[in-house]
Amino acid sequence: MSGNAESTAYRSALEVIGAVEPRVANAIRAELADQRESLKLIASENYASPATLLAMGNWFSDKYAEGTVGRRFYAGCQNVDTVEALAAEHARELFGAPYAYVQPHSGIDANLVAFWAVLADRIESPTLKRAQARHVNDLTEADWFALRRELGNQRMLGMSLDAGGHLTHGFRPNISGKMFDQRSYGTDPETGLIDYDRVATAAREFKPLILLGGYSAYPRKVNFRILREIADSVGATFMVDMAHFAGLVAGKVFTGDFDPVPHAHIVTSTTHKSLRGPRGGLVLCGTELAEQVDRGCPMVLGGPLPHVMAAKAVALAEARRPDFVDYAGRIVANAQALADGLQRRGAKLVTGGTDNHLALIDVTGYGLTGRQAEQALLDSGIVTNRNAIPQDPNGAWYTSGIRVGTPALTTRGFGTAELDATAELIHTVLSRTSPGTNADGTASKAKYVLDPGVADRVGKQASDLLTGFPLYPAIDLG
Repeated sequence: MSGNAESTAYRSALEVIGAVEPRVANAIRAELADQRESLKLIASENYASPATLLAMGNWFSDKYAEGTVGRRFYAGCQNVDTVEALAAEHARELFGAPYAYVQPHSGIDANLVAFWAVLADRIESPTLKRAQARHVNDLTEADWFALRRELGNQRMLGMSLDAGGHLTHGFRPNISGKMFDQRSYGTDPETGLIDYDRVATAAREFKPLILLGGYSAYPRKVNFRILREIADSVGATFMVDMAHFAGLVAGKVFTGDFDPVPHAHIVTSTTHKSLRGPRGGLVLCGTELAEQVDRGCPMVLGGPLPHVMAAKAVALAEARRPDFVDYAGRIVANAQALADGLQRRGAKLVTGGTDNHLALIDVTGYGLTGRQAEQALLDSGIVTNRNAIPQDPNGAWYTSGIRVGTPALTTRGFGTAELDATAELIHTVLSRTSPGTNADGTASKAKYVLDPGVADRVGKQASDLLTGFPLYPAIDLG
C-alpha cells in the first residue's frame, strides 16, 4: 500500500467516524499523536502494520460465525471460512504446528481453551462432555458440582507471578487458580534463573495434570526440551504459553530446545506483542487435541471475531516474510544493548541481563518502588510498566521492578546505539527521582519527587531520539 493510499484510507475513516461522534475521531487522532511522541518500552506492546489495522475495520465485524470452518451454526459464513482458514494456514506454516485454532479473542481465552481441551482429553467426565456443547454460562450449579467432582480436583504446576509467570498460570485470584489445585515453581533466589532440578522435584511431589511453561516477565530463554522431559516423567500434559515471545519463535531466534512448538503438547499465544499483529490469541497443538480445541466455542468462547481473524491472517502472512527474521533478531540485539547500557550505568537487572525481548530493572537500587519509577519515567516521555521481581517486598501493586522491552522501538527502526541512549535516559530519571511522603509525613510507595527540569530535559531528548524514526511515516492525517 502506498503512502498516499494509507493517508487517504485513514483520513476518510476518521471523517466518517467524526460525522457520527467527533470525540471518538479526536481520541483516535490523539492516540496516534501520543504513540508517535512516546518512547514506548512496554514489552507487551508493538505497532501493527496499517494493513493489519485496516483489516479489522470492515464488514466481517457484522457476522456471527460460531462453529468451525465448514461447520457453522449460522448461514452465510463462506467468507469467514476463507479468512479463518487462511489465518490457521499461516499459523501452521509459520510455527511448524500440525493444527492451529485462531478464534480466541485474547491470550487468556487461548489459555482457557487449552485448559478445557486438556481436561476433556485426559479426564472421563460425562458432565464435561455435555458442557462442551454449550457455553460455560449455561451450566447450572448442579452441573458445576458434578463437574468438579468428576474432574477430581486436577493439578497444575506453573511459573509463579513474581518469578515472571502470568496471571493465567495459576495465580489464585485468576480463574486458572480456581479451576485447578495449583502450585507454582519459582526461580533460584541468587541467580533469578529457572532451576530445572527444582521444577522436576516439585513435579514429582505434586504430580500435576498440566505442567505449564512460558512467562510474561522472565528475561531469559527457557529450555522446553527439559520441561517436556519433566512432564513426561510424571505423566503430565506439557503446555506452553508463548504469548510474549511468539515473534522470536516465528523469527527463528528461538530454535531447537528453546522453540516450544516441537516439545509441547499444546501451545498458546497472543497475536500482538512481539508477533506484531492484532490483539487476539491462538492455540497450536497436535492432531490428537485438535477436536477438543475446536470446541473452544461454545465451551469457553462466544462467537469468534471474523474481522480480527482477517487481521490475524494479514499479520501472520507478514511474519512469514524473510524480513521478519531480521526484525526478530534485532529485537533481541536491542534488548541486550538496553540491558548492557543500564548495567554499565549502575542499574541492577534481574538475572543480570536478557536473552529475549525484555529486561527487568530492580529499582530498589534507586531507592524507589516500581510505581514511583513508572510514573517518573512517564512524566519524562518514557512509557514502561511496573512489574514484580522475585520475592518482591512491595507486592504486585507497588512492585520493586520496571519491565522494559524492545519490540515496539525495534519496529520504529531503533538500533543498538539508540537503545544505549535510551538506557542513559532511563538511568538519568531514576537516579534523579526520590521517594515522596504522605500528608502525615510517612514514606509513600506511590508519591515521588523529580525536578520538573529533569523531566522536561529527558522528554526533549526522548523526542529528539524519536524524530529520526517516525511512526507510520506514510500516514498524514493533515
